[in-house]
Amino acid sequence: MTQAVEQIVVVGGGLAGAKAVETLRGKGYAGSLTLVGDEVHLPYERPPLSKGYLAGTSPFEKAVVHPEQWYRDNDVDLRLAVKAIAIDRGAHEVTLTDGTTLPYSKLLLATGALPRHIDLPGADAQGVLYLRNREDSDAIRAAFGPGKRIAIIGAGWIGLEVAAAARQAGTEVVVVEVADLPLLNVLGPDLAQVFADLHRSHDVDLRLGTTTAEITVSDGVATGLRLGDDSQVSAVAVVVGVGVVPNIALATAAGLDIDNGVLVDASLRTSDPDIYAVGDIANHDHPLLGMRVRVEHWAAALNQPKAAAAAMLGEDVQYSDLPYFYTDQYDLGMEYVGHAPRGSFERVVVRGDLAAREFVAFWLDAGDRIKAAMNVNVWDVVDQIKPLIRAGVVVDPQRLADASIGYADLA
Repeated sequence: MTQAVEQIVVVGGGLAGAKAVETLRGKGYAGSLTLVGDEVHLPYERPPLSKGYLAGTSPFEKAVVHPEQWYRDNDVDLRLAVKAIAIDRGAHEVTLTDGTTLPYSKLLLATGALPRHIDLPGADAQGVLYLRNREDSDAIRAAFGPGKRIAIIGAGWIGLEVAAAARQAGTEVVVVEVADLPLLNVLGPDLAQVFADLHRSHDVDLRLGTTTAEITVSDGVATGLRLGDDSQVSAVAVVVGVGVVPNIALATAAGLDIDNGVLVDASLRTSDPDIYAVGDIANHDHPLLGMRVRVEHWAAALNQPKAAAAAMLGEDVQYSDLPYFYTDQYDLGMEYVGHAPRGSFERVVVRGDLAAREFVAFWLDAGDRIKAAMNVNVWDVVDQIKPLIRAGVVVDPQRLADASIGYADLA
């Protein structure tokens, strides 16, 4: 440790916050350490909320990062069910909703994201559900079961994962999506079609290229949807999955530089040298990709805090991991690594069988360098593909599509 740091406060009681305090103690930091979380639960991972926990196949305890005793054993002052509401940068203090003021030498913001709310008639009715925390997942699961139907607005990752869990519980599912295919903006038409076919093969009623005019309500309770063509969908609950927004109110009020999240440098440091930001809120100057990247993925919450913690302790470190996320829907498992936003690639090359849902897809730029890759029901390839992306290797698209050629032989 090259810099004496006496008081560190971490705001955000999710995976990122838990990993930050774990790293700090693991690196020998012995000063005051406080973790502030606005939920009543111990810090936990969020992917199970739309996967195993929602499906009822994995207990909530499995999502918890550390047991309560771990925080006591590691002298972490864990403040739950309380929210940070103000940062006084001059005084180096954080104020909480219970009136407590926490002094800090270094501050880490890991406040995550909030569901994007929909502006429709009926949107405030009981039974209109969003997914962000354990209670949200519990409420959605309570609407599952044979003889029930739920309506889902939005065919993104959350909407599709909820649809899969609901169908596996015997629930009828209608998904309404304004785009012509699910995940169209993320994957492009050929790969988006894979997910449309997957859900239709499991009897999900996909209403694509369709708008929602209102959420129908009776006695204050949602009863379904009226679509843009005036057709009606009856449902016991309406799940809204139209994306999230970074939870940056605290950072904005503190006067930190903001643009699609909290602007941070390669070391995850904000415009204030004593404040860092990680996870969903961090718009990161990525040293490998050469652009700013803000991703709402589990891997960022897992790994960015390790780099930020090291930087807070004075280490010369940059966060250069490639973005990574995964999904599980029915019998389809997928991993995605890299970064290929719309407009950044020229073509998609597929190795394997799209129809059988066993393939690896590659997004290539104009110079035939791999920007990102997605493996579907093909395993143990991510670590072979990462070096090709990181090194900017120019590949032959025909050889890339040939599954008989090893990844090490593509360079």
